[in-house]
Amino acid sequence: MPTFTDDYGVEITYYAWPVPNARAVVQLAHGVGEHAGRYAELARALNAAGYTVYADDHRGHGQTGLDQHGGDLSKIGRLGPGGMRAAVAGVHQLSGIIRSQQPGLPLVLLGHSWGSFMVQMIMNQYPADYDAIVLSGTAYRWPGYLDSGDLNRKHKHLGTTGVEWLSRDPAVADAFIADPLTTTTPLARLFGLREAARIFGRPAQGLPPALPLLIQVGGDDTVGGERSARMLVKAYTRRSGLRDVRLVVYPGARHEVFNETNRADVVADLVAWLDERFRAHTDVGGPGD
Repeated sequence: MPTFTDDYGVEITYYAWPVPNARAVVQLAHGVGEHAGRYAELARALNAAGYTVYADDHRGHGQTGLDQHGGDLSKIGRLGPGGMRAAVAGVHQLSGIIRSQQPGLPLVLLGHSWGSFMVQMIMNQYPADYDAIVLSGTAYRWPGYLDSGDLNRKHKHLGTTGVEWLSRDPAVADAFIADPLTTTTPLARLFGLREAARIFGRPAQGLPPALPLLIQVGGDDTVGGERSARMLVKAYTRRSGLRDVRLVVYPGARHEVFNETNRADVVADLVAWLDERFRAHTDVGGPGD
């Protein structure tokens, strides 16, 4: 797998699923305690729709974490030197690599859960670097809108894995637990309270009005859910000034909407939204009108 080295000397592994004559590139940012490999099915679906996909294993996670921690699986999820800021910088660094490898193609940044919080931070600082933003399993990054406690407490009666909150599909929870490169250790314990607190923040004022934003969340998502997502939409429209913001709430769906029982509908909504904004390869050059 290709790698790049971040500012602290940590080697970051990333993955590419290219297609010829792509409409755009979608860069995926995964959540806490997981890795890019869990998005292979989504990447293939995006490929089939004409989109090249890239994703990295963030600091401390997946193959990056395995190499960083000398193969010690008990340390998976621990960010290492530079903490949260370094993890966020690594995602943005990959964006630059994608731009150099795929010149002229629009770049869409898609973040799930913790990945969506990092995308919100990157969007605040480097909004001009992207042609569209997608947030899934996301929340308004403010106390009272973002649950950092026991995310499974509402669903623990439904199974024994401890991750029933991820999806209504029991196979998703089983696969997560069976995967050696995932961890159920809570974010605050993995990162430490000081680093975990860096997640909090608000959308910046004065973002580029034409930057398109899609938010996809489950109505039964314990991380944020509909109330938090609607607050986020309000912030991006009123505070940031974005004019092209769409929120899709999937009733009954839990946290991982791309791994939900209605995943085909979720992916179809994503592809349709992208297709509306990015022309086919015969007329590539930026977001569609």
